[in-house]
Amino acid sequence: MKSHRQTVIRNLVEQEPITSQELLRTRLHARGIDVTQATLSRDIRELGLVKRTADGAYRSLGTAGQADPADAETHLARAAGEYLRRQEVVGNLIVLRTDAGQAQTLAVAIDRAPSSVIVGTIAGDDTILVICRSADGARAVADRFVAFGVEA
Repeated sequence: MKSHRQTVIRNLVEQEPITSQELLRTRLHARGIDVTQATLSRDIRELGLVKRTADGAYRSLGTAGQADPADAETHLARAAGEYLRRQEVVGNLIVLRTDAGQAQTLAVAIDRAPSSVIVGTIAGDDTILVICRSADGARAVADRFVAFGVEA
């Protein structure tokens, strides 16, 4: 049931602009699939769906549990280029700023990209705190974001 539901979700997102979970629930219901908001949120996260900044519609950022590190790095570069607006390094921490509502999406991409330097992230609405193992590591991560085209 779960794999069928997620396949239908993926198809819906590819076929039309789905801009809210409620719209997605309505489309699923029309196909005979009843789902709770919590399950739908989990499916969206597992499918790696994110909202585009241009129109607010869901799109696929990548597959959850990405096995290929190169793919995860590509997804991180894409997410950073689309969502990250500015950054500031403070010791072993990096403060990242996004537009409103975009921090969670970028934090997920950061967490999925393999890194021995990053311990973890904490994301709010438009701010992400990236915790690195050292100040040098934080600078290296920030330089990586600059390489993705993001201002320092």
